[in-house]
Amino acid sequence: MIYFDNSATTSPKPQSVKNAVLTALSRYSVNPGRGGYKMSLDTSQMIYDVRQKLSDCFNANGAENVIFTKNCTESINIAMQGVISAGDRFIISSLEHNAVYRSAAELECRGAKYDIADVSDDDGQTLHNFERLIFPETKAIICLHASNVTGKILPIEKIGELCKERSLIFIVDAAQTAGVLPIDVQRCNIDCLCIAPHKGMYAPMGTGVLISGALPRPLIFGGTGSNSISQTLPDFTPDKYESGTLNVPGICGIGAGVNFLKSHAGIADRERYIAKYIDSELRKISGVTVYSAADESHVPIVTFNVGDIPSEQTANLLAKKNIAVRAGLHCAPLAHKSIGTLHSGAVRAAPGAFTTAADAKLLIAAVKNIANINR
Repeated sequence: MIYFDNSATTSPKPQSVKNAVLTALSRYSVNPGRGGYKMSLDTSQMIYDVRQKLSDCFNANGAENVIFTKNCTESINIAMQGVISAGDRFIISSLEHNAVYRSAAELECRGAKYDIADVSDDDGQTLHNFERLIFPETKAIICLHASNVTGKILPIEKIGELCKERSLIFIVDAAQTAGVLPIDVQRCNIDCLCIAPHKGMYAPMGTGVLISGALPRPLIFGGTGSNSISQTLPDFTPDKYESGTLNVPGICGIGAGVNFLKSHAGIADRERYIAKYIDSELRKISGVTVYSAADESHVPIVTFNVGDIPSEQTANLLAKKNIAVRAGLHCAPLAHKSIGTLHSGAVRAAPGAFTTAADAKLLIAAVKNIANINR
């Protein structure tokens, strides 16, 4: 299979990640933090080591600020629902994934209010659009780092400065950028960074990370292996947010994913090169509309449609050629509304670490063939 659905999850996973998961199922197949025997202690140490690696990657100021979740969506929900209360106001962007958009709708049902800041090609205008929506009751800005539809990168460092100036909480959805773009939690004044390690960090699916210097209310309550005599959760991280048994094989896989990225410098540059090539060639095909942009202000995603063919049909035709892409609304109706594809959806192709130039050529040829038949 020629795989171009890396914005959903990277595939294949590196062999080192697969090996780490298998190792965890034998060497670390116990409950960490719940026993004083060697295997449990070794497992706890492995998990701490992965926390530290992630803290170093994102300048999180300590392993204790790295919280493991089941996916980025859970991280976003912990951050948003734990910070926003009835009567609060907050701002999201016009490109948000449903993880933020639906959470915003739920919080609105509970008595909060949210505003939507338009994202412009001009980062200065985008920053102004956020700033003009800040009211006395505004408590937080919540936005993605880059769109999973257009690839547009938001100026999170500038938005973070704005939040610091106005004493706002800053929550960032880094599902499309963690492992792809450098992120410094402290420099960007990020209070909660939500990560999907199974994407740009090549970890197993079913893994998520929340890096939090704030202390939002937890969503899940239960055993943590610490302060067990108390009916209330511990008031310290990461225990406060990690009730129940952790996904030990997944965490071991995250550690291997971090190591893979460190030992394979330039993956993001290669992905961008391939995305630029696909973008350039698709724009030469009559009847093809490209909605993304393959430049430094975008992550390597190419989003397009072929004539008036429904995006799902185009994806099905490509699937018959053994080419995997993603069609539809990509769980991001706000972003599709912004580019005028809310009713048609679009086809998304996203290269990964194992995508080759030959793969790109086959995709381009297949799209060209679909366009010719459509004409």
